[in-house]
Amino acid sequence: MTRILTTFVLAAAISTGFAQAPAAGTGKALVSVYTAWRTAILRKDVAGWQRTTAPHRQAEIRNRLVSEKKQFPGDVFNLPAPPPALEGLKLLHLSQRGPTAKAAFFGKIDFGGEGEPPENVLVLSFVNSGGWKYDRADFLNLAALPEVRKELATGDLTYISETPDFQASGTLPPTPPAVPAAKFIAKVYVFCPGREVQVQVNQFSRHRFANAKEAEIILGGALAGANSVTYTVKGLEGGTGKEALAIRVYLMSEIEGTKPVKAFEYQVNEGGAVQPFGKGTFTVDAPTAAKLVRPGR
Repeated sequence: MTRILTTFVLAAAISTGFAQAPAAGTGKALVSVYTAWRTAILRKDVAGWQRTTAPHRQAEIRNRLVSEKKQFPGDVFNLPAPPPALEGLKLLHLSQRGPTAKAAFFGKIDFGGEGEPPENVLVLSFVNSGGWKYDRADFLNLAALPEVRKELATGDLTYISETPDFQASGTLPPTPPAVPAAKFIAKVYVFCPGREVQVQVNQFSRHRFANAKEAEIILGGALAGANSVTYTVKGLEGGTGKEALAIRVYLMSEIEGTKPVKAFEYQVNEGGAVQPFGKGTFTVDAPTAAKLVRPGR
């Protein structure tokens, strides 16, 4: 499912087979929390957002924004699309385990695009931290699963009951420590078909990639001077062990027209030997810094 980090709940018929029987009124409480969260987003209400958002999610969003040299909390409200309205969606499944809950909704989920949206699934996660708080939303596009779309439309919940991502975990996520605002914006890029790669850059920024080709922002950014990189690599089921691999760190320039600077690379061509563990460094010296930020910034 596609993760929407700063994200979106609703109401109706609840399925059976819970991890634990949700307390009476839980569904209503979650709808109320989401509604308050959505209102805060639309009104750019910082206090309302803080009241309704899970503490660990607030910390993660803050860390990401300051690592991109954005404003916190002001840029919390700069979402690519508005949170979808609740009307017309059907609550198919509610899962509660300990201090966590997930609610799955089916219907025409509207993110403000043109035309009438097709029927898809929205899975909303909550944590109980002094009351229920909104955590995140996962959007499941059923375009590639037309049979599942038909099943859900008729009330057949087999797919949901057989898919672990619809179940609450029961584990309250830890709140990460606050990272310092970035001096230089940086990203870690990994290409790892058939493998899992874990990367740590400096003290704070830890990343996991599995069978992926993607980049993530480095929390805390790159430092002036020396920076450290450590990584581990292991094969995944279905992999051949002969796939190509790439791990890179890019420094992102704030100067218009300047391309990212490749600061670190570990690359293995297809068929080459991959080391299961490695470490290295890269340096942001004065000439490199001059490519990244304008003087005086």
